[in-house]
Amino acid sequence: MLAASNSTQLQQTLQTLQNSLTSGDLNGAQTAFNTLQSLNQNLETASGNADSGSSQLSTDLTALGTAISTGNLSTAQSAFATVKNDLHNSNSPSQTNEANAATEAEQLVSQLLSSLNVNTPSETSSTADSTTSVLERVYGSSGSLNVQA
Repeated sequence: MLAASNSTQLQQTLQTLQNSLTSGDLNGAQTAFNTLQSLNQNLETASGNADSGSSQLSTDLTALGTAISTGNLSTAQSAFATVKNDLHNSNSPSQTNEANAATEAEQLVSQLLSSLNVNTPSETSSTADSTTSVLERVYGSSGSLNVQA
């Protein structure tokens, strides 16, 4: 439930930050921003994207932090709107992983199905080898595979 917990905490932190900026409370905004930065770093590390310093979100978070720390409320409000837009338009790591897994599964099934289209008896051995190859990629070993064409 780490992802759900982080998601809830992220939403709460964004709401606190928005409320602080709306009311002009730069001290509250700075505290919420520090929490947001920490959450973002934890999420990047957990998802394997610890080197995303060049991402648009990272750039916009830096701009938001600078605006808050220098006391520029209108720029901070504008930068916050940009950060929220970045978060809204980005895929979560789990969505990206699910999409990649679905694409890989689709490719494997396609390979498997294409290898089962046998037109002549002389292709049977080749087809069995192709099928075994695909299954080995899926299951990781050929030791327990019993493929018959």
